[in-house]
Amino acid sequence: MFEITEKRELAHLVKLLKIRAPRIAKKRKAGQFVVLRLNEHGERIPLTIADSDAEEGTITIIVQEVGKTTAMLSSKRKGDTILDVVGPLGKPTHIENYGTAVCVGGGIGTAVTYPIGRALKDAGCRVVSIIGSRTKDLLILEEEMRSVSDEFFVTTDDGSYGHHGFVTNVLDALIKEGMKIDIVLAVGPVPMMRAVSEVTRPHGIHTMVSLNPIMVDGTGMCGACRVTIGGQTRFVCVDGPEFDGHEVDFDELIRRNRSYLKEERMAMEEFAYHEGPRCYEKRGGA
Repeated sequence: MFEITEKRELAHLVKLLKIRAPRIAKKRKAGQFVVLRLNEHGERIPLTIADSDAEEGTITIIVQEVGKTTAMLSSKRKGDTILDVVGPLGKPTHIENYGTAVCVGGGIGTAVTYPIGRALKDAGCRVVSIIGSRTKDLLILEEEMRSVSDEFFVTTDDGSYGHHGFVTNVLDALIKEGMKIDIVLAVGPVPMMRAVSEVTRPHGIHTMVSLNPIMVDGTGMCGACRVTIGGQTRFVCVDGPEFDGHEVDFDELIRRNRSYLKEERMAMEEFAYHEGPRCYEKRGGA
């Protein structure tokens, strides 16, 4: 059992959880993730490790309620436990002093961008960060990202905060202004990562994206997370999660991510009907 030692709300339906997992906290590196299971009958879901404290023996995950399992996880309180937490999984982000590194985080993807940006800063990079969300109320980790950035930009789709528009608008403007960019690392919704890759492609800027396909075992055994990279089949859980954005078959990724939409919707509706009133009362509590 893995104890939740801290819980707080970052934005609407977005929670930060600290989980006691000493061995994972000691070994994890930027870009890696865990697979967790809430109970014996629960599904396995991957979540990025946003932070860790080796001395405290905890890892930090950030979860957005998008389905049954994430809603159940978000309803847990400080002191509650999770049955299984497996990790660290996936290949760590390759960190070196690239020169100027642009970190682009969209929505919940900022939870992944933060540890990467911090590691790049520690390696001596000049870090330029662009984070965005649909509205100001959905923005997360603004101060954390600002603290690891030499230049920092915020965008909102509706213009309620920062630049009115998308993260790609700011990235495109920086390129056109002549900023020398050595690498771009983008994490967020698939359409956003695809758009970032298309902005950088004509300029030959090396662009890495962190993919989020359907995943089951997290060890390369089931093949559920397969993607096509440069015409070759890869498994995100062991070969990724980061790949060259200019080589990703985003059309295939989008199709595969929609495979179980009907089942996911039915599971969430059933959960909301049977457990919703009791569960959602806990959402604001720690």
